[in-house]
Amino acid sequence: MASPPQPISLMRYPLFLDLTNQSAVVIGAGSVATRKIRTLLCAKATVTVISPEATTSIRRLAQRKRVRWIRRRYRRGDLRGAQLAIAATDDPATNQVICREAKRLNLLVNCIVPPSAGNFFVPSLVRRGGISLAISTGGASPAFAKRLRIDLEHFLGDEYPRLLKAMTAARRAKKA
Repeated sequence: MASPPQPISLMRYPLFLDLTNQSAVVIGAGSVATRKIRTLLCAKATVTVISPEATTSIRRLAQRKRVRWIRRRYRRGDLRGAQLAIAATDDPATNQVICREAKRLNLLVNCIVPPSAGNFFVPSLVRRGGISLAISTGGASPAFAKRLRIDLEHFLGDEYPRLLKAMTAARRAKKA
């Protein structure tokens, strides 16, 4: 006799956000926050970092005015005016306080530890030309998502972006 299917703990809705000129606040400035900030900057978000200390990369970004760095610990009210928040401190209790405030303000919030405190996960991404593949384990195993990303990067060769470019041109021609 087969065992009954296990319930999915929480189904997530996948999407790609346009963050151009949108305010994102990252609390914490370690190596994980650095990766998140780079992705936000690639998406053209306006990034504020709140942390008493920061990685060399974040310090350079602040010196070049690519991010605004507030050199102190998080305070209630720091998320006002933001559209998105990332709780990336090394203290799970602080991250949970940040997530509660973000949710009260109806913000999207990603939490490093514990991931379940936020309301979205950042997927592992494969990008080739105009093609983006997002991989998520629902926060269960970021390392496994990374492994899948590496496998897919090898699979998704350069011919796919070329094919997409040809298909885009054909679609435009047909619409014209």
